[in-house]
Amino acid sequence: MHAETTRRYHERMRRVLDHIDRHPDADLSLDRLSALAAFSPHHFHRQFTACLGLPLHRYVQLSRLERASHRLAYRAGETVTTVALDAGYGAPDAFARAFRARLGQAPAAFRAAPDWASWHGALAPLTLARRNVMTVPTPADVVVVDRPAVPVVVLEHRGDPARLGETIRRFIAFRKANHLPPARHDTYNLFHTDPEAVAPADHRLGLAVATDHLPTDEERAAGFYRDVVPAGRAAMLRVVGGDAALAAAALVLYCDWLPPSGEAPADAPLYGRRLSFFPDVPESEAMMELDLPLR
Repeated sequence: MHAETTRRYHERMRRVLDHIDRHPDADLSLDRLSALAAFSPHHFHRQFTACLGLPLHRYVQLSRLERASHRLAYRAGETVTTVALDAGYGAPDAFARAFRARLGQAPAAFRAAPDWASWHGALAPLTLARRNVMTVPTPADVVVVDRPAVPVVVLEHRGDPARLGETIRRFIAFRKANHLPPARHDTYNLFHTDPEAVAPADHRLGLAVATDHLPTDEERAAGFYRDVVPAGRAAMLRVVGGDAALAAAALVLYCDWLPPSGEAPADAPLYGRRLSFFPDVPESEAMMELDLPLR
């Protein structure tokens, strides 16, 4: 009974997080959010802090700033004013003050040259909070599939995961220059290492786009190279909820599904095909098919 009670409690908290994520510009007051969770407003802020690990007002602010920072970094065509209003700030000045206070840079300065280490440190509490109440998939959700070979162009990120944002910006610029939009050219992540199991300097992640494009000499010099996502069988787990859910999903594949399955992993990295992206969709709706290649 205790486990079921805790599950229901977490479901009520997830309703609040999903609402914050889907409606950053809406009324996110204590009264409104406590009503969504069906908790008393007199106690909800303490319940939220105890369950999520940070106060409600800080979660709301960081969630808004996370979305805004992604749009500033990766959506060059959007003005700071538009980003501010969509993030729930009534005026650009208020947005700029909050952005600088939490992330250490003015919005325009962040767009021009993000301080990724500060950004990562400031937003890390969001990931930890979401993990506290996220729904974890089970071995029953794993499906064995047959995958075709997919030619891709890859840009590898090597080193501190906190600096991944700069590699993503280079990857997006390559896609735009070569007319490779996600709607027509699938996006893959190649997980060569687990960032929680290796030193930051040893971390390695491939960003890949499905294409027959042959990188130019200049692109190869910048780190882009041809590769193939291998054909063959794979254990697939659909992950919903953004990058915060990936670590738990990988554990399900390796620890819960693989040992009793009788299968053996192939000599190829874990990889994922992104089906939808934050901030194009709310964080809670971002999806990836996570594949463990099998022999």
